[in-house]
Amino acid sequence: MRAAVRTEAWIAFLAALVLLAPTAVLGDDLGDAEEPFSGYEIFDDPRLQRQYDLDRIAPFEDQAPLWDYVDPKLEALVLEELGKLGLQHAVRRRKLAAVLVDISNLEKPRVASINGDVMLYAASLPKIAVLLGAFEKIAEGRMKLDARTEQSLEDMIRVSSNSAATAMMNEVGKDYIARVLLSPRYRLYDPKHNGGLWVGKDYAKAGLWKRDPLHNLSHGATAMQVARYFYMLQTGKLVTPEYSEKMKKILSNPGIYHKFVGALQQVNPAADLFRKSGSWRTYHSDSIIVERGQRAYIAVALSDSPEGKHWLKKIIVAFDGIIFGKSWLHQMAGQPG
Repeated sequence: MRAAVRTEAWIAFLAALVLLAPTAVLGDDLGDAEEPFSGYEIFDDPRLQRQYDLDRIAPFEDQAPLWDYVDPKLEALVLEELGKLGLQHAVRRRKLAAVLVDISNLEKPRVASINGDVMLYAASLPKIAVLLGAFEKIAEGRMKLDARTEQSLEDMIRVSSNSAATAMMNEVGKDYIARVLLSPRYRLYDPKHNGGLWVGKDYAKAGLWKRDPLHNLSHGATAMQVARYFYMLQTGKLVTPEYSEKMKKILSNPGIYHKFVGALQQVNPAADLFRKSGSWRTYHSDSIIVERGQRAYIAVALSDSPEGKHWLKKIIVAFDGIIFGKSWLHQMAGQPG
């Protein structure tokens, strides 16, 4: 009885959050006639409710507690470099969110979070959520990782194919993907941290399912939740260690050479890169694991500006300089975006 009361109270609290959420609708859904997601009905899913009830009795361990590893010194360095790039106003206006995680020691990550819990439209970046949902379903034995599926996942990630993403979302199920993101095991979308990863419509004009409840976004992310995703990937905690490795392989060999990848190929060409980016109108985002020798880091940046793609190129050079040495920090300062 008490568990049921707590469950009802929690859902009521989340519903109240929806009433406080922004109501502006992004224009990426041209051609859809559906009303924006106006309720938290996804939380009525009995499978999620059982997980939530269990979580209250015996809380799931946070697989990526990056908020606990914020390093003031690293954060100060990141803020200093963003200031040198003239991006302090974008940070203050919440038009830029960035997270840098030094994972050279996986057990003791060092985290710098700048607007890390600010949720922005992220275009194709949330396709990583579709990737996770697919491998969860594969692990359950409800999908096969055959040559066709693997090729579709690679096309969705490496060259950001919208048709492959839409087909995969419909095969996996948008409600299933949301359930994975909301699950206490991952908490990749968490109202306590202002949302996170969300993919609620096809990568096409039509195909709206549900916008995220807090910000009314069809494809959204926070920098910290994307960093958590990559940290769990790196530590083998997405699905299983075996499937984490397979997902990481799909994220390798990026086929689009812009933003983070374009800049890193100039300043750190020997590094191994595992990446997913996104762009739509003024929204530009990128996320990456960079490995070279004994050092590695996770970088995520989300922006809302026509200049965002240029910001991201300079940001990743600064981040790479912080981790690997500052000899090239301003190498691109005089180069055109």
